[in-house]
Amino acid sequence: MESVPLDFLGELRRTHTCGELRASDAGKRAILMGWVHRRRDLGGVIFVHLRDRDGVTQLVFHADSNADLHKKVDLLSSEYVIAAEGTVAVRSAETINAAIVTGEVELVVEKLWILNESRTPPFPMEEHVGDQVDVKEESRLKYRYVDLRRPHMQRNIILRSKVAFAVRETLSKMGFLEIETPFMTRSTPEGARDYLVPARVYPGHFYALPQSPQIFKQLLMVSGFDKYFQIVRCFRDEDFRADRQAEFTQIDLEMSFPQQQTIFEVIEPLMQAAWKQAGFEVSIPFVRMTYAQAMRSYGSDKPDMRLPAFHCVEDLLPELTAHGLPLVAIRVPKVGSISRSERDALKEFGKERGLRVFDDPKRLDRDHPDAMKSVRERMGAEEDDLLMLAGWAGEPKGQRPEETVLTACGQLRLHAAQKYADRHKLFDPQNFQFLWVTDFPMFEWDEGENRWNAAHHPFTSVHDEDIEKLTSDPARCRAKSYDIVLNGTELGSGSIRIHRRDVQAKVFGALGFTDDEAKRRFGFLLEALEYGAPPHGGIALGLDRLVMILAGESSIREVIPFPKTAKGADLMCEAPSEVPERQLRELGISIRKS
Repeated sequence: MESVPLDFLGELRRTHTCGELRASDAGKRAILMGWVHRRRDLGGVIFVHLRDRDGVTQLVFHADSNADLHKKVDLLSSEYVIAAEGTVAVRSAETINAAIVTGEVELVVEKLWILNESRTPPFPMEEHVGDQVDVKEESRLKYRYVDLRRPHMQRNIILRSKVAFAVRETLSKMGFLEIETPFMTRSTPEGARDYLVPARVYPGHFYALPQSPQIFKQLLMVSGFDKYFQIVRCFRDEDFRADRQAEFTQIDLEMSFPQQQTIFEVIEPLMQAAWKQAGFEVSIPFVRMTYAQAMRSYGSDKPDMRLPAFHCVEDLLPELTAHGLPLVAIRVPKVGSISRSERDALKEFGKERGLRVFDDPKRLDRDHPDAMKSVRERMGAEEDDLLMLAGWAGEPKGQRPEETVLTACGQLRLHAAQKYADRHKLFDPQNFQFLWVTDFPMFEWDEGENRWNAAHHPFTSVHDEDIEKLTSDPARCRAKSYDIVLNGTELGSGSIRIHRRDVQAKVFGALGFTDDEAKRRFGFLLEALEYGAPPHGGIALGLDRLVMILAGESSIREVIPFPKTAKGADLMCEAPSEVPERQLRELGISIRKS
C-alpha cells in the first residue's frame, strides 16, 4: 500500500466516546476517536463502525459532499486509529441497529484524521455481544494487546475493575485499612512450592515470593491495625488449571477480636456488592454447614447445592453395608430411563474409585421392598429420577475411612449429574447457591511423608474442646476454619488464627516440627505472639476466580489481562527466558545441565 502521510492529534480533543451518543444528541457536533472496527462501501456512501472501550458508533461518509474526504476514507482498514468530526443524526426507523446501544444514531462525518495505521489483525475482532470468533488461544496470548481490544475482553477487564473498586469501597466503608505487604520475604511451608529470588548481596540465600500475605497480615493484627485488607498478587509454583495460575490475585483481609460470624457479616455484603457490578442480586445470609455435614450430604467440601443432596442409608440396608462404613443413596432428577451400557459405565466409574454400585432399582425393590420404600421417601425420589446406591467395595482405607467413601460417592454424584445435565437442566450458571462450610479437619494425612500436614495452614486455631486431641487423635481435630463456596467452586478460605505461643507450639509439635525447626522457620512470628497478640482471623478470596464466574467464563485466563499459558509461558513477552551468563555469575548461580 502507498505510504500515507499521517495526521497528528495536535489540539484536537475528543468530545464523546463511541458508546454514549443517543437520539437526544441529534444535531450536536461531536468528535470521536477510536479504532476502525468495520467498513462498508456502498459506492456513494461509506459506513464505518468506530470502536472504543465504551462501544461502537456508525460513521457516515457521503461522496458527493466532500471528494477529498471520501478519498481519505478509501485508505481506512481494520484497526486503523482515527478521529472523526461531524454532526449527530438520527437514523430512519428501518436502519436502526438494535445490536449496539448507539444504534439509533450515526455521525455524519465532515473531517477525518488518520492517527495511525495498523497491520492486518492476527484474528477477527468481535462484532457485538454473543458474536465471538473462535481463535486459537496461543494466537490470542501472543497478540494479547490486540485480543484485549475485542469487546468481549474489554467487558471482562472492565468488570474486573468494577469489582475491585466495589471491594475497596465496601471494605473502606466498614473501616478497613488498605495496607501493602512485602513481595520479597522468606520461604515458608504453605502447601505449594515457592518461587525463589536469589539475593545478590547474600550469596547462596534466597527471598521467596509470597504464596499469600498470611504471616504479615497476622503481624498487622499484633501491630494494632484491627481491620486490614489488600487486593494482592500471590505466587505459587504449582500445576496450572482453568482456575489456577502461577501468579494470581487475592482479596485478602484480617480482623482483630472476631468471631467466625463476624467474618461472615463482612464477606456477605462484599459478595452482594461484587455481584451487583454484574447486574445480579444476592440474598443474605448464606447457608451454613459444617464440613462433616457437607461430606455426609454431598461428599465434597465444596458442594454444588443446585443438585439434590445424597443420603446415607446404612441404617435402612445394613445387609449391603460393609465394615460399618456409609451406604449412600444418590439421586439425579429427571434423567428417565438409561441403557444397560450407560449403567455399566456408571458402575465402572464407581469401581475405579473403590465403590460397589447398586444401579438396578427394580432389583433392589424386589429384594428389599420395605427398605427401598423408605430410601425413596427419605430422598424424595420420583419415578423418572436416576437412583443408585453405593458403598465401599474393599477394606477401610485412610485415616478417616468414612470420608474416603463419601468423597468417592460425591465424585460419582457429580459425574452422573454432569453426564445427564441436558436432561435435568439444574446447572444454571446464574442460579447462585452460596454457602459457608465450617469446622474443617485440622490435619490431612500425607501418605508419602507418613505424617500429618496442616489442612489449611499451620496458624489455624483448633476448636477449644479438641486441643487435647492434637497429639492423641489428630485425625479428629477440628479447625476454626471456613470456606465460602458457590456452585461447587471454592471462592475463598479463611480461619480464626492462633494468637498464643503455647498453642502454636502444640500445633507445630503435632505437625512434627522440632522446637529448633519451628524457631528457625517461624521464629519472628512466635516471638510476635508474645507481645500482646490479640485474637484475630480473616479470609482470602480469589479475585480472578470470582470475576471468571461473574463474566460467565470457564477459565481465569479470560479475566486476567496478561495471563500465562497452561504450561506457565508468556507467549507475548517470550518468558521465561534465558539470562546472560554475567547475571548468573553476579548471583552466584550456575546452571546444571540434565
